[in-house]
Amino acid sequence: MASEEITTTGYIQHHLQNMAYGKLPAGYERVNADGSVTVLEEATWTLAHTSQEAVDMGFWAIHLDSMGWSIALGMIFAFLFARVASKATSGVPTGVQSFVELVVDFVDNTVKDIFHHKNTMIAPMALTIFMWVFLMNLMDLIPVDWLPMAAAKIAGNDHLFFKVVPTTDPNITLGMAFAVFLLMLFFSVKEKGFMGFVKELTLHPFHAGKWYIDIFLIPINLILETVSLIAKPISLGLRLFGNLYAGEMIFILIALMFGGGVLLFAGAGVLQWGWAVFHILVITLQAFVFMVLTTVYMAMAHDTGEDH
Repeated sequence: MASEEITTTGYIQHHLQNMAYGKLPAGYERVNADGSVTVLEEATWTLAHTSQEAVDMGFWAIHLDSMGWSIALGMIFAFLFARVASKATSGVPTGVQSFVELVVDFVDNTVKDIFHHKNTMIAPMALTIFMWVFLMNLMDLIPVDWLPMAAAKIAGNDHLFFKVVPTTDPNITLGMAFAVFLLMLFFSVKEKGFMGFVKELTLHPFHAGKWYIDIFLIPINLILETVSLIAKPISLGLRLFGNLYAGEMIFILIALMFGGGVLLFAGAGVLQWGWAVFHILVITLQAFVFMVLTTVYMAMAHDTGEDH
C-alpha cells in the first residue's frame, strides 16, 4: 500500500483481503477513503472498497483475484505441457522436456502405487492437480508487495485489494476439494451401484448379520460414515488453505520489518530468503499431499471389495 500512515494492522488486513466483486443493496452507506459517506440509490454490482463491504456482499460475491490467477495458472500449465508434448523428440531432450517428463513419470508411478483399478482419467487428473496446486502455491514466493503495488498503480487506486496466491483463499481450496468429493460419489455409485453405496454407509463398521440387531446398528453406522465422508473434502481443502495461509502470513510479518532502517532491512531480507527456501518444500509437499489424497479417495470409490 502506498500510504505512509498505514498501521501494522491495516497493512496485514489489506494483504489478507481478496478483490471481492459483488452486489450491494439500495440504501447501502459506503464509506469513502476520505471519510465521506455515499448512499447507493439502487442495488449495485461493484468492487468492495473495504473488508466490511466484502462481507456485506454475501455469498454471491466473487473473488476476482483468486479466480483470475487460478484460471491463468491453469492455462499456463495446460499450454506448457501441451506444447512440450507436441514437440517432444526421442533424442536428447531439452531442459523443459526433461522437467515435464520427470513430473509425468513421478505422478504416473505414484498413481500406479496407489490406484489399482482401471480408469484412464485418474492419472491425468492427478497430474493436473499436482501441477495446478503447485503453481498456485508457487505464487507465494513472489514478494508480497510487488504484484499488489503494480496492480494498484495500473488501476490508479492505492487501496486496491489484490491477493496473488489462490490457495490462500478457502473458496479455491474447498472448491477443488468438493469437486474431488463429487467425483468420489460418482465413481462410488458407478462402481458399486446405488444400493452398494448405501450398504457401505449403513453396514459399516458394525454389522451383526442379523436384522433385529442391524436395525439398531444402521443409524449408528450411517452417522459415523456420513461424518467420515463429509470430513474428507473439508479436511482436504482446509489442510491446503491452512498451510499456505500461514506461509503467506509469515511473509507479510517479515515484510513489515523492512521499514526500520538499513540493518533491519538487511535482516528482514535474510529472513525472507530463508523462509522462501524452506517454503519451497512446503508448497511442493502440499501439492503432493493434495494429489495423493485425491488418488486415495478415487481408489476407495472404486474398491468393491472383490480384491480382498
